[in-house]
Amino acid sequence: MGKFSSLHRNHIKAQLRLEQLDVLVIGGGITGAGIALDAVTRGLKTGLVEMQDFAAGTSSRSTKLIHGGLRYLKQFELKLVAEVGRERAIVYENGPHVTTPEKMLLPFHKGGSFGPITTNIGLKLYDWLAAVRKEDRRTMLNSEETLQVEPLIKREGLKGAGYYVEYKTDDARLTIEVLKKAVEKGIHALHYTKVIDFLYFADQSIRGVIVEDQLTGETYELFAKKVINATGPWVDSLRKVDDSLQGKELVLTKGVHIVFSNRSFPLQQAVYFDAPDGRMIFAIPRNDKTYVGTTDTSYEGNIATPQVTVADATYLLNAIQHMFPSLKLTKQDIESSWAGLRPLISNEGKNQAELSRKDEIFLSNTGLITIAGGKLTGYRKMAEDVINLVVAQLKEKSNAQYAASSTKHLPISGGDVGGSSGWPAFFKEKLLEAAELGVNESIASPLINMYGSNVSRVFTIYEKYKETAKSLAIDAMIFAQLIYAIEYESVYSPADFFVRRTAAIYFHIDSVIQHKNQVISYMATRLSWDEHEKARHQAELDQLLSEASLYH
Repeated sequence: MGKFSSLHRNHIKAQLRLEQLDVLVIGGGITGAGIALDAVTRGLKTGLVEMQDFAAGTSSRSTKLIHGGLRYLKQFELKLVAEVGRERAIVYENGPHVTTPEKMLLPFHKGGSFGPITTNIGLKLYDWLAAVRKEDRRTMLNSEETLQVEPLIKREGLKGAGYYVEYKTDDARLTIEVLKKAVEKGIHALHYTKVIDFLYFADQSIRGVIVEDQLTGETYELFAKKVINATGPWVDSLRKVDDSLQGKELVLTKGVHIVFSNRSFPLQQAVYFDAPDGRMIFAIPRNDKTYVGTTDTSYEGNIATPQVTVADATYLLNAIQHMFPSLKLTKQDIESSWAGLRPLISNEGKNQAELSRKDEIFLSNTGLITIAGGKLTGYRKMAEDVINLVVAQLKEKSNAQYAASSTKHLPISGGDVGGSSGWPAFFKEKLLEAAELGVNESIASPLINMYGSNVSRVFTIYEKYKETAKSLAIDAMIFAQLIYAIEYESVYSPADFFVRRTAAIYFHIDSVIQHKNQVISYMATRLSWDEHEKARHQAELDQLLSEASLYH
């Protein structure tokens, strides 16, 4: 079993440098994590490097939904709807703790983009193509029924609604859980490790990479039979380094989300609605918050730090005012926000809104394999397709035998709960376990959803260190999560913890502000930071808080 702890960073690095890998994956988002898991479970010696934290790019900045592909019906991509629907069911079964069915209301108003007949036909086709479970299939509501489900919806011109299912997730948690399973199976994964160049044989075929440790400045070489570029918005940057940027290139668009307290936006029911310009927007309740998104604008700025602008926030506020006119929300009601990038594959003659979200594999003359495009929901199938190609290439040069992909029925880390059918009983059992420790349901419930079958380890840490937490003036459960994150989830910075492992900066920003100094002090001691490094991490978190809070 591999290690996935910041306390073992030097050991992980040494293992990567020692081994002749079959596969080196560049990119620690959901695509790279999925590829690494598929590769290692087929018997391939696999390594993964990421220049930032795992899931720091698009994989922590999405709408946090495992889409069933309803929007693709409008583009007549029926095959894509079917594939996405099947994959969504697989993601749910393999990780029901981090994937939750969420009923979605699709209201239609006089003069809007949808009507009762077209919505009914579209949702019926969607149910069939996506193989939606019987209990989750669409129902049609009249205007009175619609307002009973969600009273905040605009009453003027309301004709009714479609009621169908999507699946909520925490995108970064999903990525981390997939990666943890890959590490458990034997991969070596290292974040803050940037590929700065490629190594080639005399015939100009790739034999490895040169990386730079972003924490120490050290550069070193890694060798692999196959190198996969799964860097999302950065794939073209690496193709340029490989001098293989020909043909199709990426088009980046920015999507923004804003978060409200449910005191100011008391949404009861997730709603998928059309903005005044016809774009579809989600409003989703999450615990005691409501978040709304997303925009879709061209982006040419810094890929690592897309920002929410005043124009972005104003657009979403106008959309909210259009569909929920009684709320009268202003910029000051926004508690937090985030911006992410969609890496779409260019297609000549099509405008931005028409670009497909399908994935595509590019193979350069040097042998660099690049996977681009795609959606969060389809990560497992994308990984299977990439490793199918890798295995076929490896078989051409040797008689080695590799197993077929087995990830279709492989629970991710935290997913050992008996699938979706076993999840309710598991959840109740862990609530009882928490109660025995004196942890109330309002705290335990989101933790069980966050960690799944790993939650008992968090509870054990909580019980062991709650007195230590008191002496450090830090909430005992947050302290337990922090220790777990350092020891089992490779957290190295406070941003790793507050953004990618817990999403607290988005949905509990006041808690981040309250506990940031204690968390930084503990991490500095545990990870042996000097004062310069401690100040750097402090500044990074303060900057992220400033960007997220937007108007506060």
